[in-house]
Amino acid sequence: MAAAESSLSIVEYFGGEDGYRCGYCKNETGNLSHGAGGAGGMWAHSMTIQDYQDLIDRGWRRSGKYVYKPIMNQTCCPQYTIRCQALHFQTSKSHKKVLKKMLKFISKGDVSKVMGGEEPMDSHIEDVVACNYEFRSESHVSQAELTPLSVDHAESVETEDKDKEQMEEEVNVKKVESGSLQIHVAKDTPVPGEPSHSTKIVPALPKPGKGADLSKPPCRKAKDIRKERKLQKLLQNQMCTCEGSPLQAGDQVLLLQNSKSKTNQPKTIEDFIFASLPDDAAHKLEVRLVPVSFEDPQFKSSFSQSAALFAKYQMAIHKDAPSDCGENEFTRFLCDSPLEAENLPNGPDCGYGSFHQQYWLDGKIIAVGVVDVLPYCVSSVYLYYDPDYSFLSLGVYSALREIAFTRQLHEKAPDLCFYYMGFYIHSCPKMRYKGQYRPSDLLCPETYVWMPIEQCLPLLEHSKYCRFNQDVKAVDEGRVKELGRVRVLHKRTIMPYSVYKKRRKGPSDEASVQQYASLVGQTCSERMLLFRS
Repeated sequence: MAAAESSLSIVEYFGGEDGYRCGYCKNETGNLSHGAGGAGGMWAHSMTIQDYQDLIDRGWRRSGKYVYKPIMNQTCCPQYTIRCQALHFQTSKSHKKVLKKMLKFISKGDVSKVMGGEEPMDSHIEDVVACNYEFRSESHVSQAELTPLSVDHAESVETEDKDKEQMEEEVNVKKVESGSLQIHVAKDTPVPGEPSHSTKIVPALPKPGKGADLSKPPCRKAKDIRKERKLQKLLQNQMCTCEGSPLQAGDQVLLLQNSKSKTNQPKTIEDFIFASLPDDAAHKLEVRLVPVSFEDPQFKSSFSQSAALFAKYQMAIHKDAPSDCGENEFTRFLCDSPLEAENLPNGPDCGYGSFHQQYWLDGKIIAVGVVDVLPYCVSSVYLYYDPDYSFLSLGVYSALREIAFTRQLHEKAPDLCFYYMGFYIHSCPKMRYKGQYRPSDLLCPETYVWMPIEQCLPLLEHSKYCRFNQDVKAVDEGRVKELGRVRVLHKRTIMPYSVYKKRRKGPSDEASVQQYASLVGQTCSERMLLFRS
C-alpha cells in the first residue's frame, strides 16, 4: 500500500536525547534514575499511515505528534516493540475470567473482587509518560514554511544534482509493495486442569451396606444427559431430511463426532463480548469508535467528558497534579495526531488514522482507548479509565476488545492482522505482562525482523539488550545506502540532500542527517520530507 499522493510526511528531527528520565528503573528511595542513553526524536508536522507503519516496524512510537525511537544498546531499559498475532490469539485463563466478570456485571450487576496477580495493562504507552518525553513543545515553524512549492519547481531543483536520472526517480517514488506477512502459529498445548494419564487411580471397594447400588444404573451428570438428548434430536432431524432413508451406522458415528467437536471448541473473545444479554440486563455497555477530529460531531460533543475522565485517571493512577492534566495537556497528548486520515477502497469501513474507542456504561464514559488504525495493524496508544470501575479490570478488558477489533477490521482489510501493544520491557518486571498475550513477536533491534517471543525470552534472561536474530550474516535490509537521496524540505522546496548540502550555509549537518536516516531507514528517508530551516 502506498501513501496517498496528496499527503506527505513532514518531520523535524531533533537528534538523540541523552540522559532522559527513565520511569522503569527506580532506586530504593523511589527517585527516578537517569538513563545512560536516550532516543532519537522528531516532531511530525504530518505523517501518512504507511510512513508511520514503516516507522513502528523499525521501533518508533508516538506521543501526540512527537515521534521517538529508543537507542536500544544505550538506554538503561531497552524497549522492544511487541505485536500480537490477533488472528491466532489464544485466551488465557485470566483473560477469560476478566471477560466473564464483565459479562456478569452487565447482565446481573455482579461486582467481583479484583483478582490478584492480574496483568495491569492500564496504559500501553506508559512507556512514553515514564520516559518524560512530554516536555517537548510544538515546533514553532510556520505553516507557510511547511507548504512546498509546486511539484514542477521541486523537479527543476533535481537537475542540479549530477545524477539526474536517479533524482527524477527520487521525486517520483514508486509505490512500496508490502512483503508477505509471516504468521507463526503456536503449537497446541495441553489444557490446564486435565488429569494426567501417567498415573492410575484405583478406586477403593465400598464397604458392605454402603456405596452405589449395583443393581441400578450408575448416576449421570445432568450436563451429560442434556448433551445426549441434543445429539439424539440432531440425529432424528438428520434422518427426517434424508427422505426416509435411514442413516448408516458410520454416518451416525461421524455426525456424533462432528457434533462433539463443535461443542468442545474453546470460546473466542467474540463469544464473550457479543454474548446475548437478557432483556432485563442490569447495565448497558456500548463501545463507540470516534475519529480524533474536532470536525467530528461525536468527538466534539464528548470532548469535555472525555478530558475530565483523563484528568481523574491521571491524578488517581499516576498522581499527576491538576495543572499537568488539563484540557490543553489532554489535547496535546491524546488528541493531536500527525496521522493523515485515509479512506481506501480496500481498507476498513472506519478508514485509517487515529481514533478514540469510548466505553459508554449506562450513558457515561468510563474508559477511552486511544488507537491508530494502520495498514497492517491496530496500534494501541493509551488507555485511561474511571478508577471507580477498577474492579472490572478495564485495562485487560480493553486490550481484549482491541484484539477483537483488529480481527473485525481484518475481514474488510486482509493485510490488517496484527495488534501492536507498544513496548515490551523485560528488565522491568511490571512491564512483562504484555508477553502474556500469545502468540506474540518481538522486533529485533538490529535487523528489524520479527521473532517469536518464546525464542527471545531466554536471551533476555541473560542480557537486557539482545539481538534476537541469530543469523550472524543477517543485516538491516532497510539501512541507508545513499545519504544523498534523503528528501529535504528547504525554503518550501523539495530536494535531495545532495542538492541541499551544496546550498546550505554554515556548519555541516551531515552527522545529524546521517543519524536521522539510519533510524528511519532508506525507504522512509526517501519518502518523508526532513524539514531544514
